Amino acid sequence: MPTEFSARVIEEWTAAGTDLPALFSAGRLGERMGIEIRSASPEQVVGTMPVAGNTQPYGLLHGGASAVLAETLGSIGAMLHAGPNKIAVGVDLNCSHHRPVRSGLVTGVATPAHTGRTSATYEVVLTDERGKRVCTARLTCALRPAAQPGQAAGPTAPPQP
Repeated sequence: MPTEFSARVIEEWTAAGTDLPALFSAGRLGERMGIEIRSASPEQVVGTMPVAGNTQPYGLLHGGASAVLAETLGSIGAMLHAGPNKIAVGVDLNCSHHRPVRSGLVTGVATPAHTGRTSATYEVVLTDERGKRVCTARLTCALRPAAQPGQAAGPTAPPQP
């Protein structure tokens, strides 16, 4: 299922010369875990992940898998908030696991708790197919300048003597 971006987001990234739908993915880790992004805007990112293939030895959804889904969704929101001239880099992730899940899909919804010029924090709520909260996460991302052609992203380290 292709990601749904708002028209405003598509316009902003297109104006900067970026084909956002072509560029965007949940990343290789997200692909291996079966994460699908359903919709994405700076105000809300929604995605799903199957429990199957993402369990720990007791057959329950792995807490690390929940963390991957939460960080993916929050990072996308921060990236879209920052715009095409910045990158979002996760600096803090906190997850509280509320109940076990053995099967089906979990759905995550990321919404901004803070969106600033140099950082963004997203709350991510994961629920099971019955709508029961499985995990609550909070992700903070630093927003750094994007690399210009021919240079590395972010500030460079000072030369060493």
